[in-house]
Amino acid sequence: MTTRGTMSRRAVVIGGSVAGMLAAAALSRSVDEVTVVDRDELPDGPRPRRRLPQARHAHILLPSGRAAIEELLPGTDIRKQLLAAGAREQSLTGMLGLGPQGWFRRWPQVTDELLLTCCSRDLLDWTIRDAVLRTTRVTVRQGEAVALLGDAGRVTGVRVVAGGDEEELDADLVVDASGRGSRAEQWLETLGVTGTPSDDVDSGLVYASRVFRIPPGAETIPLTQVGADPVDNLPGRSGTLVPIEDNRWLVSLGGTRGGEPTADPEEFTRFALDLRHPVIGRLISRAEPLGEVSLSRSTRNRRRSFEKAALPEGLVILGDAVATYNPVYGQGMSVAALGALALSRRLQDADLAAPGFARGVQRDAARSVAAAYALSTSQDQWFPDVIGKAPTLVDRILSRYMGRMARVATTSYEVSAAMCAVTTLQADASRLVHPRLLLATLKGPVLEPLSGPPLTPEESAFLDGVDVSGA
Repeated sequence: MTTRGTMSRRAVVIGGSVAGMLAAAALSRSVDEVTVVDRDELPDGPRPRRRLPQARHAHILLPSGRAAIEELLPGTDIRKQLLAAGAREQSLTGMLGLGPQGWFRRWPQVTDELLLTCCSRDLLDWTIRDAVLRTTRVTVRQGEAVALLGDAGRVTGVRVVAGGDEEELDADLVVDASGRGSRAEQWLETLGVTGTPSDDVDSGLVYASRVFRIPPGAETIPLTQVGADPVDNLPGRSGTLVPIEDNRWLVSLGGTRGGEPTADPEEFTRFALDLRHPVIGRLISRAEPLGEVSLSRSTRNRRRSFEKAALPEGLVILGDAVATYNPVYGQGMSVAALGALALSRRLQDADLAAPGFARGVQRDAARSVAAAYALSTSQDQWFPDVIGKAPTLVDRILSRYMGRMARVATTSYEVSAAMCAVTTLQADASRLVHPRLLLATLKGPVLEPLSGPPLTPEESAFLDGVDVSGA
């Protein structure tokens, strides 16, 4: 048998989005030839992609995802590039946020561990893709992957169709990062691999998004979110306003089954005004819309537990091809980055063709997937007419505890920061039952709840001048 390092290694990555490009970056330091295959001709700038409709909706890069990208692309300073292009950074504990338990205070403390990166998905995709292609030997080719080569024991490559021609690309490792439309399960069935455990929680969420020019006087409005209340037995309606590059707001409104938004531009502002608080509706009522309303129904939580399947050697599945989440939690891109980081760290200790390598990567990547999926479904399972497993007794007990903790978090920086560390995938959920946090939760809120959003004088002055009588 040829030993590691004495023969050329080749890898094929299916999909050129965040998960795929970061996986390619991870492979590039240990593999001689890395090819990314994507159905689209990838744009040479921060522009929309044909088959990435979710890019039109609000995206946030969590600090865990940013740290993973920095490790995967050393020396490129992705953070600096994004900020230079107009991206904004926002402390999670300094945003305007209304949760089920009330308004969160905006704490003055700012740490890197709680900084969110706010920009368009187009800008983030382009910045990552440009960095990978400039600093590595990764190549991209247009084509559609239609099948895996090999058998139930080992995947040996990919069959690709491009321009009507079919070609077989041999590979020591194939990474499926083709997103929520992945056909991995069907491809595996043709190889004789079946029975991948899966789980779905579908609240019927519909997302409607629109971009606005930030009006004069509102330039300092932070990331703003009006969350749904999952326990009031009503359809969950929510809204998120994200400041992005080029002096714009990207506003995404969501509604679960029975409370969905529409693509009607006239209804967009009215929907925002009718949320649990009208702050987002009031803000956009004075803003110039820069396009039509984009609608998406591809929002269900779905997890395929490939780490528990008898996957063949030579195949790793990452990103949305493994799991998708309610987009309101902003986890998808960061989970993709953490999956690529799991691949990178495995490559530091083992050859990609070694027995058990791919399955080890799949198990490692599953940790962040499981954490994100649990956070997302723990809320969505409570909305009316949800499709999926019903809440268990344990779920009900945990929900009561987390609800009380969230109420304390509206008045306590320590508790708020601890919850943020978990929701940003930087700490395990077990941290929330640490004796100190448990005691704080049992004691209850330490301050009186806020009666309205905690605005600065400048923000209040802007909103006081808003007239929504005609909306």
